[in-house]
Amino acid sequence: MIQRDKSSPLPYQDNKPQGSADFYFAINATFRFILKKRGVSGWIAYLRDMATDYYRPVWTAWREDGLPAVATYLQAAFDAEPQAKFEIAETKESVTLHVIECPALKHLKSASREIVPEFCQHCYHQYGTMASNAGLHMRLRGGNGSCTQTFSRMAPAEQNLNEIHPVR
Repeated sequence: MIQRDKSSPLPYQDNKPQGSADFYFAINATFRFILKKRGVSGWIAYLRDMATDYYRPVWTAWREDGLPAVATYLQAAFDAEPQAKFEIAETKESVTLHVIECPALKHLKSASREIVPEFCQHCYHQYGTMASNAGLHMRLRGGNGSCTQTFSRMAPAEQNLNEIHPVR
């Protein structure tokens, strides 16, 4: 099991302030491979397993420290994304991440890569699982380069996957 480094809200150690945008090529290729080999249900299982196992230090912090820990993690995670354009709004009952321009999709599109249509759903399946493990809820609206992700204590209506736009 990965040990939680309480000095950072991120589940990894890195000495550079931002990652490399070329990593998005690997993510998209991995998604394509898993979708081809295991189908959508296998891909979702992969994302949920990653959210539960790899991100255990993150959702454990969310469970222990609540919504402020969610906001801290999202800020750090998106600060580490190359050319991320986002805003975070925090209230007593929720944290809302507005992804103004998704850095992954921007990079993949600018490189004329074929992006798996389900790409934007990965945020819901990953963050939704992390939130659930922490006793929280997450819903996502939008996609295809811009979305709103809301984390809350109160259970909202079920996530409608049709509210997550496929990548075109």
